Amino acid sequence: MLQLDSRRYAQTIIEDLLLEGRWQAMQINVAQLLRASIGSVKDYEVKKVIDITGDGVNDLVQGKVRLTRTNRSILVKGALEADVELTCSRCLGPFRRSLKVNLEEEYYPTADVDTGAAIAVPDEPGCFTIDQNHILDLTEAVRQYALLAVPMKPLCRENCAGLCPFCGQNLNRGPCGCPPKAADPRWSELSKLKKEKGK
Repeated sequence: MLQLDSRRYAQTIIEDLLLEGRWQAMQINVAQLLRASIGSVKDYEVKKVIDITGDGVNDLVQGKVRLTRTNRSILVKGALEADVELTCSRCLGPFRRSLKVNLEEEYYPTADVDTGAAIAVPDEPGCFTIDQNHILDLTEAVRQYALLAVPMKPLCRENCAGLCPFCGQNLNRGPCGCPPKAADPRWSELSKLKKEKGK
């Protein structure tokens, strides 16, 4: 019987949807908002697939963002959800997890919206900018925030049994054939006390 690789199948569907143009990029033209008065806001819905973890797998990110015009930038705040593929830190198996992503970043214009003249941006490492065509691209900020939301030691499930340290079998699928590990002789006295207590 033919077995489908679920990861490859999901990737194919995502690529097909991208080709059909059903998902929009996270690039927003903010020229009108840059011309608006300070405090003006604009809300957008975000739905895009991006490679969050850098392993070539596209992950769906969706939610809402609010763009606010400030005196020097556009402040972006958003509540997003990212459906990412992770590797379990115990059994090393792939699994999918939904992550909550709370985004808050300032984007600085690099060109005057009326004259096109270059604008100096703050000398801050890693600050986000709006390009010369007044396009604000959320992709990299969303990717960074989603990476920060990934647990340090992700688990496919709370009681994951992990791998056998001798043969490497995934113990979630059942016990392996390895003989039980011999007890450390340094604990023999404690074992005797435990047996005596049991009597």
